[in-house]
Amino acid sequence: MFPVHIWLPEAHVEAPTAGSVILAGILLKLGLFALLKFLFPGLAIASSIYAPIVFFLASIAIVYASCSTLAQIDMKKMVAYSSVAHMNFAVLGMFSFNFYGIVGSILLMLAHGLVSSGLFLCVGSLYDRYKTRLFIYYGGLIRLMPLFSSAFLTLVLANMSFPGTFNFIGELLIFFSLISVNALLCIIAGTTMIFSAAYSLALYTHTMLGELNGFFVKYFSDFSRREFYMVNILVILTILFGIFPNLVILLIESNIPTYLDLIVLFIVT
Repeated sequence: MFPVHIWLPEAHVEAPTAGSVILAGILLKLGLFALLKFLFPGLAIASSIYAPIVFFLASIAIVYASCSTLAQIDMKKMVAYSSVAHMNFAVLGMFSFNFYGIVGSILLMLAHGLVSSGLFLCVGSLYDRYKTRLFIYYGGLIRLMPLFSSAFLTLVLANMSFPGTFNFIGELLIFFSLISVNALLCIIAGTTMIFSAAYSLALYTHTMLGELNGFFVKYFSDFSRREFYMVNILVILTILFGIFPNLVILLIESNIPTYLDLIVLFIVT
């Protein structure tokens, strides 16, 4: 969260592809997991009292991280800053102390773990081939890398919460919870969808579309078999859970801890 989030983009840039995948897909979710499993049960009253401060910091982080993403030309930093924005969006849902918000936050955690890991794998594949992460050097790769461009497009659409993807379900439920908390907060949080569409489409168009940059790119090769299976497993899960979200929602509903009722009872009283 703002202002202790600056380490994340730098860690992603310095880490190898496998490190970025583990950081985005697993370690980044431990923060929200700790809120749900340790903070809320142990400090339920304090969590509800200081929720407005969390809303304020998370709202700043969403706007700031989204604007920072638009200013990047390093593809890894773009995905990293967008991760900051999406995770703060999940924090808003978690601190709404609403059933829809809790479920939506967990869904967004799972969805972001799939999508951001897939995007880092795609960026790592490009870096392994062309030794740069700056998208200004790319262009027109859709002509020579059709398998890569198809998987990359699906992940980019999921990152901007396109309907039919896993991210859309999580963000929709969080919106349902935020509108019952504060309409202004819901509007500020909604800017993340506008910004995510802007930087996600910019990332795809600069790399996949346009004129082929033959001066910098020396050779072209599509997905290897290993890369194809790794990325497309994440793509299939993103679409599957986006179309059939009840596969996950029913499991979450049966395991929502009972202390959520205690927090809601305290807020009401």
